[in-house]
Amino acid sequence: MQVGDVVVEQILSGDLAEPVDYDQDHDEWVVLLRGTAELDVDGETMTLAPGDWVLIPRRKPHRLLETSRGASWLAVHLPVR
Repeated sequence: MQVGDVVVEQILSGDLAEPVDYDQDHDEWVVLLRGTAELDVDGETMTLAPGDWVLIPRRKPHRLLETSRGASWLAVHLPVR
């Protein structure tokens, strides 16, 4: 769903074969709705449970290290200002 320059999406994750790297051109706020996940943001490893959230600034390299099968996220992509 997109409202103006803001994009809201649900992300469904499964078992990862290997970590996934991201370096996005927008700020992103994510909240884990279901399951568990491990995320590395700028060298800090975060273990997330349902209800945990993180704001990732644009161009901040981050890596999804692990997710449980059926993990569900809500992501809000914010416009570049």
